[in-house]
Amino acid sequence: MRLLVDTNIFLDVILERKGLMRESAAVLDAIEDGLAEGWVSSHALTTIHYVVAKANGRAAAATAIADVLDLCEVVAVNEADFHRALALGLKDFEDAVQVAAALHVGADYLVSRNEKDFKDSPVDVRSPTTIAILLSVPGTP
Repeated sequence: MRLLVDTNIFLDVILERKGLMRESAAVLDAIEDGLAEGWVSSHALTTIHYVVAKANGRAAAATAIADVLDLCEVVAVNEADFHRALALGLKDFEDAVQVAAALHVGADYLVSRNEKDFKDSPVDVRSPTTIAILLSVPGTP
């Protein structure tokens, strides 16, 4: 299974967000264990770095990015992807770029906590809990 992992999933784990970390970590653990192929969009890396640096400093941000790069393949978002994102007509352009990145790599699912933000997406968007169940990750309902 090929997964495009949304920015919020990484941030849940990196920032140890209470009430969110467990399910998001299950998806990242499944990728690490080879149960799924993980992808991150190139533009998400800058957001992750910015948010983590603001919360925990530049060194923590650099470590976080290195960890993400070790775990996932990077989708090099290009001009055509940005045009595709504009044409999707989603409310949030960043979400549309995530969808375009998922389409670019032929992802089976885009994993996000914010499924409702991707209404009318041509890519199936699923929560980390749903993905963990689909992958039969131990410890999930």
